[in-house]
Amino acid sequence: MASDALQELRQLCLKRGAAGIKGLGRMFCIMDDDGSKSLDFQEFEKGLENYGVSVGREKAKEIFAMMDMDGSGSIDFDEFLKKLRPPMSDAQKQVISQAFQKLDKTGDGVVTVQDLQGVYNSKHHPKYKSGEWTEEQVFRSFLDSFDSPYEKDGKVTLEEFINYYSGVSASIDSDEYFITMMKNAWKL
Repeated sequence: MASDALQELRQLCLKRGAAGIKGLGRMFCIMDDDGSKSLDFQEFEKGLENYGVSVGREKAKEIFAMMDMDGSGSIDFDEFLKKLRPPMSDAQKQVISQAFQKLDKTGDGVVTVQDLQGVYNSKHHPKYKSGEWTEEQVFRSFLDSFDSPYEKDGKVTLEEFINYYSGVSASIDSDEYFITMMKNAWKL
């Protein structure tokens, strides 16, 4: 069954830790041999093997077909991550949205360097303290951890923020613990 194969792939990614799915997202860029920002089956299969999560040709075909939601014969980055990330409860999505809204000072649905000023204190970052980085470089580094691996544009959308936290939530057993962790981390 395709959903079992997808679950197996998800578990193989999560074995790499909370960032396993985000890491496979980064690998998507590398898998994309022709630079089309989508994967055909050959790129997908080769990429899984290179990432060390080989599930076999038949399972890879099942997963690919399940991810190719529009039936185009290729999967784009959004199709890929939406299918791969673990399901999250509404409560988890809600607290992630609250944290995102706290960061999105301008309320335009995108977190940028300007949004972080006054919200994220860069003065304690070791590279800022040493003079190696400017405040803007610290902010950009912070945003890059949430930003899409495909386009590091210094802008983080709610979808990218959820993608980041989907891997974190999968490594935490209970909604209550995840919500407490988010509230403490983001002072919600």
